[in-house]
Amino acid sequence: MESIRRQNPQAALMSLEAAAASARGGFACLFSTADEYENALITERRAQGRYTQGRYTQGRSYWPVALFIGCTLIVAGIALLLA
Repeated sequence: MESIRRQNPQAALMSLEAAAASARGGFACLFSTADEYENALITERRAQGRYTQGRYTQGRSYWPVALFIGCTLIVAGIALLLA
């Protein structure tokens, strides 16, 4: 701060304005729309391999079949008990 006080006020003001412009430039967005951002994000994630089929999504899932058989057995058991 001492070096700013020794400068003339006009030079100090111009230095602060340059610093503020530089700081604002650091927050600028590279994308003009949200669609461009999402497209770039998805492209990057695909390049990283995030959208490939993993261990849990390979092949068929047997949970729906197991649940259907379980519900069928419960309904059949209730029907036999009430008959």
